Amino acid sequence: MDSQHHQQPLGGSRQPPQGQHQHHQQQHPQQLHLHQQGYYYQSPYQHYQQQPLEEEEEEEEDDDKVEETQQQQQQHQQEQQAPAGDDGRPASSDAPSPQAADSSSDDGLDEAYADSTGEGEMMGDDTKTLSTDRTMRLQYDQQDLAHHMYLLTLDGKLHLAPISNPQEILDVGTGTGIWAIDIADEYPSAKVTGVDLSPIQPSLLPPNCTFEVDDVTLCPWTYPQNHFDFIHVREMFGCIPDWDEFFQQCYQCLKPGGYIEMVEHSVEPTSDDGSVGPSHFYTLWGKTVVEAGATFGKSFTIWKESKERLKRAGFVDVVEIEYKWPMNGWNKDPKLRELGRWNQVRLHGGVEGYMLRLLTTALRWPYEEAQLFLAQMRTTLRDYKTNAYLPGTIVYARKPTDES
Repeated sequence: MDSQHHQQPLGGSRQPPQGQHQHHQQQHPQQLHLHQQGYYYQSPYQHYQQQPLEEEEEEEEDDDKVEETQQQQQQHQQEQQAPAGDDGRPASSDAPSPQAADSSSDDGLDEAYADSTGEGEMMGDDTKTLSTDRTMRLQYDQQDLAHHMYLLTLDGKLHLAPISNPQEILDVGTGTGIWAIDIADEYPSAKVTGVDLSPIQPSLLPPNCTFEVDDVTLCPWTYPQNHFDFIHVREMFGCIPDWDEFFQQCYQCLKPGGYIEMVEHSVEPTSDDGSVGPSHFYTLWGKTVVEAGATFGKSFTIWKESKERLKRAGFVDVVEIEYKWPMNGWNKDPKLRELGRWNQVRLHGGVEGYMLRLLTTALRWPYEEAQLFLAQMRTTLRDYKTNAYLPGTIVYARKPTDES
């Protein structure tokens, strides 16, 4: 986000609505293609049986987790019987925890996401209708979950660029504004500006934090040249049509000596042990996302291109740090295991929010076929035998003080 180059790892079920399965009696071409490759539809409302972990030394731990999940289910049932709050949900409803996200119980996984988004209330009998409000809500919830995951990845740090006493900070694609608010608290003397297409940020803010509605794909930017000490860009993959032009705008608006930091990850799950092969569903998933983005003229591969593109834009002291996000809790490393559990919750609930439009609009898939594809992704996320992860990079670079 090259004289320096570091590559170091950082470390209750619902019944389907009446007639739900009638949509799948007729196979569409893409559905037939999936069936030929061994992928079969499973209803997203169906309760899945979790595959047991293979490590013998984890059996006792899993038993404890199952018991803990059962306790959580009992608590959840009690909450459902409790008086409802102003929003219609139980007044004692709590936010999800990593334990609730543990896939040793699929009910725990479903509850963790339903509690965090209210999905159980938003799902109606008409599964062919997905409101824009719900789609956007799913995306915003995933942004906040991702923020927690980045803090875990960076050991609580909000950035890696060596900035000191910044006075002007720009957060591009701020989303819910969670990073901008946190950085404003960390640097109370700095003025933090978050920019996004959607005005969905909270109204209660630190005095040094403001938000603007703007489109950063429109050039030139309206910000003054040589203005910002730090520009932060996170998870903008699939949003920028021309990354070279984008980096030129960042370069012009940064002060000499200022830093830019790019935080991106892949959308194509992979593995180090070959468990994600060419015929694996994760491979098909990744290729489909990239293909859909290309249809809109948007790239999902910036995570592995940032370093070279920043150098081409004139930045110096480019540093790249690699990280991995497991697709679920398969990893034995405690930190990666927790990251995997959170990632599973994030993807399990978020795939519909950001993929349904791509599939039905960009690739023109029928709605039923798109839901089949998303359901298969949710099923695959429960496979602990596949050591899959999403690779990512954090790249930071400095604008030279002597532009000559």
